[in-house]
Amino acid sequence: MILLRFLAIVATITFAGTVEAERLAKQLFGAQKESSQQKPAAFGSYSRGCAAGSVQLPETGPTWQAMRLSRNRNWGHPDAIDYVQDLSRFAAKQPGWNGLYIGDISQPRGGPMTSGHRSHQLGLDIDIWMLPGDNMRLGRKARENISSISLRRANGAYVNGNWTKQHHAVLREAAKDKRVARIFVFPGAKVQMCNDEKGNRAYLRKIRPWWGHHYHFHVRLKCPRGSRGCVNQDPPPKGDGCEDARKWVNNILNPPPPDPNAPPPKKRREYVLADLPQQCAAVLQSN
Repeated sequence: MILLRFLAIVATITFAGTVEAERLAKQLFGAQKESSQQKPAAFGSYSRGCAAGSVQLPETGPTWQAMRLSRNRNWGHPDAIDYVQDLSRFAAKQPGWNGLYIGDISQPRGGPMTSGHRSHQLGLDIDIWMLPGDNMRLGRKARENISSISLRRANGAYVNGNWTKQHHAVLREAAKDKRVARIFVFPGAKVQMCNDEKGNRAYLRKIRPWWGHHYHFHVRLKCPRGSRGCVNQDPPPKGDGCEDARKWVNNILNPPPPDPNAPPPKKRREYVLADLPQQCAAVLQSN
């Protein structure tokens, strides 16, 4: 009888330990309210990693406002925070703009998010609203309820009447920064920029068409210098990428027939902590 009770206790402890070890990484990282007390670093890849020593973007600055504050996703690598402030100062010089509204950057310690993004795990991805930042004095309640504007028409094949020269200028400035790896925006916006650009077109290489991204554009920074555990995304193909964007638009307007031999899409598996770089366990444990 005593032996049976002992075995039951051991089994219970083992089961509890297994459950803890297999808790979803998004639950572990989503529960963190503050950054780790470590040197700033990014570990892993943009969609499978974590962030040490993140810095919180102040909720309000002279030329920016962090939106949806209840999410607590205005944390990032110092490079990301500096980038936001630099770009917002440029935006504030555009007619009708006083700065930028900043969406999600990352959770306090990065990692998989409890909802929404698959990326934004390293503190190096930044969502910037398409809504011109005209009011830099919005309260917390307003930031939860106000919405951005959509710039797309015909399911993303074209821009709509909300598109302005200022959007082009802000996106161009955003892409010209050497810290930027790429920027995601809906296909119609990329094609519009390709058609309108009369100057140096080199920056267009970084602006890549992707589904969605008509209420905001998504800036992805390169791995910071010295971040040995950070994995950069492959650089964009050579050239300005305009023909590729036009193919996206053509496929929107004239969808190709479905491939009958295409394998069914695989359901994405939710990560547990063991799936992430080993440094992420220390990021979680740091005070």
